[in-house]
Amino acid sequence: MKAVDTSNQTTGNEESLEGRPLFFCGIGGSGMLPLAQLAKGQGVEVAGSDRSFDQGRTPEKFAWLEKNGFELFAQDGSGITSPDQILIASAAVEDTVPEVARAKELGCERMSRAELLSSMFNAARFSIAVGGTSGKSTVTGMIAWILFEVGHDPTVMNGAVMKNFTHADNPFASARIGSPNVFVSEVDESDGSIALYRPSVGLLLNVSLDHKSIEELRRLFGNFLKASDIAVVNLDDEESRYLKVDKSVSFAVRNQKADITVEPDSIDQSALGIRAAVIDNKERRVFPLILPMPGMHNLSNALAAIAAVHAAGIDVGRAVYALRNFAGLARRFDVVGSTDSGISVIDDFGHNPEKCAATLRTLKATPGRVIAFFQPHGYGPLRQMGEELAGTFARELDDEDVTIMCDPVYFGGTVDRSEGTERIVQMIQSHGGSAEHIPDRKACGERMVEIARPGDRIVIMGARDDTLSTFAKGVFERLS
Repeated sequence: MKAVDTSNQTTGNEESLEGRPLFFCGIGGSGMLPLAQLAKGQGVEVAGSDRSFDQGRTPEKFAWLEKNGFELFAQDGSGITSPDQILIASAAVEDTVPEVARAKELGCERMSRAELLSSMFNAARFSIAVGGTSGKSTVTGMIAWILFEVGHDPTVMNGAVMKNFTHADNPFASARIGSPNVFVSEVDESDGSIALYRPSVGLLLNVSLDHKSIEELRRLFGNFLKASDIAVVNLDDEESRYLKVDKSVSFAVRNQKADITVEPDSIDQSALGIRAAVIDNKERRVFPLILPMPGMHNLSNALAAIAAVHAAGIDVGRAVYALRNFAGLARRFDVVGSTDSGISVIDDFGHNPEKCAATLRTLKATPGRVIAFFQPHGYGPLRQMGEELAGTFARELDDEDVTIMCDPVYFGGTVDRSEGTERIVQMIQSHGGSAEHIPDRKACGERMVEIARPGDRIVIMGARDDTLSTFAKGVFERLS
């Protein structure tokens, strides 16, 4: 096993950014904000713009950014003033966006989010990359917390706010600024950028349909594992098992031959968490895991994190113990509250078939009707995975449960909007499920409040829209 290197030698990434101010197009996004935090934490001058800032959405986030020294501009190109600036923009950002046009005019270098992140990540002396279709943010948070608890000082890039690292001065802790020599990050396959990373430990959680075809995912994830010094693979997942390489550590809930697994009869689930006896098959030792997060998928996530840090040379027992205090992530089965009549509202990031299935199974593991609200995160993804999504909601929910869907999130652009949510609702109904299409999200909230009854669990699911958490809180307040 390769031991984590926390030495304070320079890594080289500071020099590459020295004296070059960065301008983030879409600085408030879940991927851009933590990256901007990391860059600023390394002493780089950072500014940015965001359409949400212009539209007055999530004002508290942008107020926090300004308070903490991030200069914000309207998304009109006015923030691009010097050829020395590097424009950080998603590959999906069109050339017609004023920042892009202005950067071209001045001859500014342009980097994608992944190019900047991978340059920081690959410069670290020790790195753990978390890949897979589902569970990346949760497992990244778990690994970060274990490393922190056992005395390391990780720099962390995550796609969700890590509750263990939030405090009054930083409520947006989707990044953690620590030693540049120990770097933990989730890595993205949706745009192919996973190919840019060269991790010390590369973790593959699962492979299933999301943004790309299975054939493309096999190639991307297979190359990712080959590029890792040590691979960590989920033996419960057929596709991941198929991609397993020689130098690897395995984990599984069901496959008892995995290096890190559990005693099947020891699993004890509740609405608040899960307990199990974790088995280290290599050293033939057993440790009691008490995880304050519900769901079998989170048990698998915990084993993944334990296996990853074990590949980094950390004792399994210490890793298991650290997870007792893992607080979870915002919008990952995040309980907003429960009313006096026992109606609970849960805020969740579920947006693809596998993530939605994991959330719904967790809810169905305990008694009570489920009212599942789903906001598709775009027209393109809805076309790509609509049939699988419909099958998920119809299969995982019972006759008494209700699915309510609004129109996909849309913030402008030239995307084809010819196929919308009504098609998915019709497919759910054709599969035998109970579903309603209500185009307006506010009206969806009113409908859920109208039909809610004591003991119900209302789950708000969707991605790429920070206002979903505000929506979930609003639904709870109306019920209260």
